[in-house]
Amino acid sequence: MDTSTKVNWLKLLQYTVLLGVILYVGRTLFVPLSFSLLISFVLYPICRWLEGKGMPRWAAIAICLVVLLLIFGGLGWLLVNQMMRLVEEWPNLQQKLAVAIRDVSLLLEQNFGLKVARQTNWLESVGNNVAANLLNMLKDVLYTSVVSVVLLVLIPLYMALILYNREQLARALYSLFSRSEHQKIRTILHETITTYYNFIKGMAIVYAIVGTLNTIGLMILGVPHALFFGVVASILTFIPYVGITIGAILPMTVAWITYDSLWYPAGVVMVFAVVQYLEANLIFPWAVSYRLQVNMLFTLLAIVAGGILWGASGMILFIPYLAILKLIADKHENMRTISLLLGINDGKL
Repeated sequence: MDTSTKVNWLKLLQYTVLLGVILYVGRTLFVPLSFSLLISFVLYPICRWLEGKGMPRWAAIAICLVVLLLIFGGLGWLLVNQMMRLVEEWPNLQQKLAVAIRDVSLLLEQNFGLKVARQTNWLESVGNNVAANLLNMLKDVLYTSVVSVVLLVLIPLYMALILYNREQLARALYSLFSRSEHQKIRTILHETITTYYNFIKGMAIVYAIVGTLNTIGLMILGVPHALFFGVVASILTFIPYVGITIGAILPMTVAWITYDSLWYPAGVVMVFAVVQYLEANLIFPWAVSYRLQVNMLFTLLAIVAGGILWGASGMILFIPYLAILKLIADKHENMRTISLLLGINDGKL
């Protein structure tokens, strides 16, 4: 019996486990580097076009960075502006929330026999536990904030250096292979850039459609700050199923407090459930999976694996990595099994 295939699959499993360990241990380095690579691939056509117009490379890169900053800055300003409007209304919401809590307390006492004093003791106990863990929570928040600030500095720096030194990096990559493979590597690099661009375009379409549908649904219900809640919920859709649930909690609470009725929170749940169904079964497959030509099953598996190894960042980054793996597998006959597994079903046996 020929055991070469078994040995090859065993080696593949070993390499996969080793790669997973390396990615997990080195996530602090690989995550910002991966984001930088993602952004640099997307901006490369723009930089090349500007350089073709006679602009120095450093100036072309600087213009791309400024445009990127303006886009994200505008989105951030929109969210902060909506957040400040929500904060201005917080005193009124707080009063309604206090009334709602009192009504729930009376309901628990009348229907379940839970005395108000017992409820108060339980709330105090929970508050004490939260206070005891508050210092650790603040440390975690501070650490996360510092890391985020560092990443905000490192990612544009990495991106600029990758774009500036792209020929040197490409020559170093070519040197790893024989000259006969250079054309194939060049083709893979070109298609990789296209893959990243399609991924970014697809995700932008997903966020835009989901955000628009969320906002329209919340506006129809009359929920205050519908634009803010709709955009935040659309951004959280990168976390499958859980993200949309987290995004729905605050508008449900605001709707309940504003209208003193459970029908409005139920309406928010209905809006987000319909949008989630459309996003998972229609919008995401059309905008991302089909554009990347990757099987939806393995797209979801990549999201889960990315979340395990790199957290929320991995959920975003592992999808284009999966598409690149399929792209490489398509060009190597000994990787045909992987190519068939990752490919989209054409309906033929």
